[in-house]
Amino acid sequence: MKLFCFGFGQVAQSFVDHLLSCKVDLKLITTSRKNTSELTFKKLKYFNFEFNENDFDKDLIKPLQESDHILISVPPINGKDMFIERLIKSNYFNLPNLKWLTYLSSTSVYGNHDGAWVNEDSTTDPQTPAGKNRLNVENDWLSIGTKNSFPIQIFRLSGIYSDRYNAITRLKNDQKFVVDKKGHFFSRIHVKDIAQTLYLSLNKSLNNDIYNLSDDKPASNIEVVKYACNLIDFKLPKIISFDELEEGMLKDFYKDSKKVSNKKIKDRFKLKLIYPTYEEGLKINI
Repeated sequence: MKLFCFGFGQVAQSFVDHLLSCKVDLKLITTSRKNTSELTFKKLKYFNFEFNENDFDKDLIKPLQESDHILISVPPINGKDMFIERLIKSNYFNLPNLKWLTYLSSTSVYGNHDGAWVNEDSTTDPQTPAGKNRLNVENDWLSIGTKNSFPIQIFRLSGIYSDRYNAITRLKNDQKFVVDKKGHFFSRIHVKDIAQTLYLSLNKSLNNDIYNLSDDKPASNIEVVKYACNLIDFKLPKIISFDELEEGMLKDFYKDSKKVSNKKIKDRFKLKLIYPTYEEGLKINI
């Protein structure tokens, strides 16, 4: 596999780690804001090219065009997808070997559904800037997929947590408060379950297909924090109300309430979650 990762954060790294554990013969190319250089990940040598919103290393064009799998995990910057802006609109997007292109989006595209369940056919009506930007980029990718007959798929990720970043580690890092908003529901997904789902999709991707990626148990944030406190015998942080929050990203987060269905990924990929709920995901850390 010749895998090009536009961005190499925790999701892309977990995906590559999963590929290596499955003994996939892998040639890896990545981009980041770091200077172009050869690096090593889990004993795998790979090449990273510098790429930012202002400029990028043009030497990445050839390995990009040779790639057969592409993962895009960089969020919109100034409302735009830099892969589209810098590479596709500049006619660098000749991909004769492409078998799989995945864009990682967010369930913020659904907006607020007052705690109701949403699936891939639900109305998308984002009210936050982040949600609007994500939906605009999704539509750009779908248009590109249609125009070029590319095998593009979009995964809408719920709140990502991992063994390193989760409710327990936030408590241990001196979390100042927890927000209590009645009737607020939010879905989550462990990064290892994202990785295994991406792997399962490698041979089953369809042109312009969309999938939610979430676990089985949507819950309020305070419910999760209370559970984490009980696990590690920790004092619950100060509780504040939604109305006490200042305008910004955190308050935007609490404006949306929904439960995200994972039925499609389970049916399509025969997925069995490693961490079906936040309870299993947090227990692994004690």
